Amino acid sequence: MSVVSLPSCLQICVSLVMVSRLQGRVSAPMRVEAPVEQPFILSCTLVKARGESVHQIRWLDVQNKTLITYQPGEKDSVSGQQHVELAPSPRDASAINIKRVSYRDEGCYTCIFDLYPKGSREGQTCLTVTASVISEGNKTAVGGKQASLACRYGLPEKVKQVLWKKIVNKAESREVASFAKQSDPVIEEEFVDRASLSPSLSDTQLTLWPVRAEDEACYTCEFHTYPDGMKSAISCLTIFVLPKPQVSYKTTSPGVIEANCTAVARPQAEIVWNVEGNNRTIGPPVTTSVQQSDGTTLVISTLTIQAGLLKDVSVKCLVHHKGLETAIAVSMNTKTLHAGQLLYVRILGSSFSVFPGPRSMFISTFSNRKQTDAQEN
Repeated sequence: MSVVSLPSCLQICVSLVMVSRLQGRVSAPMRVEAPVEQPFILSCTLVKARGESVHQIRWLDVQNKTLITYQPGEKDSVSGQQHVELAPSPRDASAINIKRVSYRDEGCYTCIFDLYPKGSREGQTCLTVTASVISEGNKTAVGGKQASLACRYGLPEKVKQVLWKKIVNKAESREVASFAKQSDPVIEEEFVDRASLSPSLSDTQLTLWPVRAEDEACYTCEFHTYPDGMKSAISCLTIFVLPKPQVSYKTTSPGVIEANCTAVARPQAEIVWNVEGNNRTIGPPVTTSVQQSDGTTLVISTLTIQAGLLKDVSVKCLVHHKGLETAIAVSMNTKTLHAGQLLYVRILGSSFSVFPGPRSMFISTFSNRKQTDAQEN
């Protein structure tokens, strides 16, 4: 004869109570989250009581309307709304697939098992539809032109306000523009004459014109939603100022010429010289750079050459820049190089005449090369 201790007896009793409670119940996740515009599966599972069998399974939507109904094992019995379909599931379980989740799908769903010989069991799961802010990415613009930054949020029904901010530093940001329901876009005073904002709570676009060097920064687009709070993304704007190189020269001593190539750009341009393989230069080029107050950089490259070299070959200044697919070549014509005479400079197919002086040069444009030659002769 065995004696069962009191704690063991209590454990057995508790286990029996739990089994009896689980039998005949439907289990389902209390809350789930689904990303908007993506498919999502809802599921539930029945724990049957002894002698029960499933006759039919029904799903009710957020408005308690029939979403889908079917008899297990009979494919032809499936009927329901077009945006959902039956998904594979184990025995005594049910799963449905929402083909493309939208805002209207948010709410609580009921899963009902109709049983034989009688009765039904049901469970409920509540769906929250979520979305992330998607940025179009970083942009690059040429100074003086137009630039647009854009981002998207897939649940405009939840959005109360869209706000764009310029990130000044890690601790500071500055409002640029905003748009709220039932109102017009608001542009902050600093940008009022050269900014616009699309009146949208889903696809927002901030446009700046003409862009300046100081516009180079990262910007946040914020969607203030209810009840999900603030959602945001960051886009960065890079401003290029393309170089417009110029070439000048002066005679520093008999038979020696100092050629200068200058370019103002953002970011800093790179200047190299092409002397067509000839070695009659007097030392390597000397390059200096000077930061300008408007955010650009002035680069000056100086090459000292023998005057006789220019009678035989062309000396070219090549300017490279991130905003250019190919370098800009500035050629010095070799016909006339005596003090007081003309030096031809070709920039992007245009002809310029350069009148060298002791410290500076004067440039004028000629529409006809023949006229220039006639004047030179």
